[in-house]
Amino acid sequence: MSVSSEFESSKIVPDVVSVAPTDSIKLTYPSGAEACLGNELTPTQVKDQPTVYYEADDCDYYTLVFTDPDNYDGPEPVYREWHHWLVGNIPGNKVADGEVLSGYIGSGPPEGTGIHRYVYILFKQPGKLEFDEKRLTNTSVDGRAAFSTKKFAEKYNLGNPVAGNFYRAQFDDYVPLLYKSLGA
Repeated sequence: MSVSSEFESSKIVPDVVSVAPTDSIKLTYPSGAEACLGNELTPTQVKDQPTVYYEADDCDYYTLVFTDPDNYDGPEPVYREWHHWLVGNIPGNKVADGEVLSGYIGSGPPEGTGIHRYVYILFKQPGKLEFDEKRLTNTSVDGRAAFSTKKFAEKYNLGNPVAGNFYRAQFDDYVPLLYKSLGA
């Protein structure tokens, strides 16, 4: 099972990115759960920020995007993506040392919307970047809807993704607690 083939068969290509990454991102959650190319995890299992590992050159900078392309199931695909976490200027694979553009919010698929894909995409930056994105805390939902990984990558000249991973999740009892913490 390759990252590329799973991204293509799960329609992450073309829904999130135009070209599939070839390398994998290892994602381990404090709950003990691990994301593994489309396995199903619960919102309860992924409520806390994971440990992220990927092969990287210590001299380069990376951007990590965590997004839900199934947020909106209407006729306008522009509203579909909702980003859950955005970190730029990551030196090598030291995510904790990167610049947090949007704080981590776990999965929260609304009741009755079925199973959602939750996608991690890693881009190798052309160098250290000046991001002009509004900084969001992990309690802010402003500006997270109608996100486009493709447009974000284009804006900052990030090229094709170098690594990725994803899991699927659907509503569970944690979701109303998450919404409450976000003021929804």
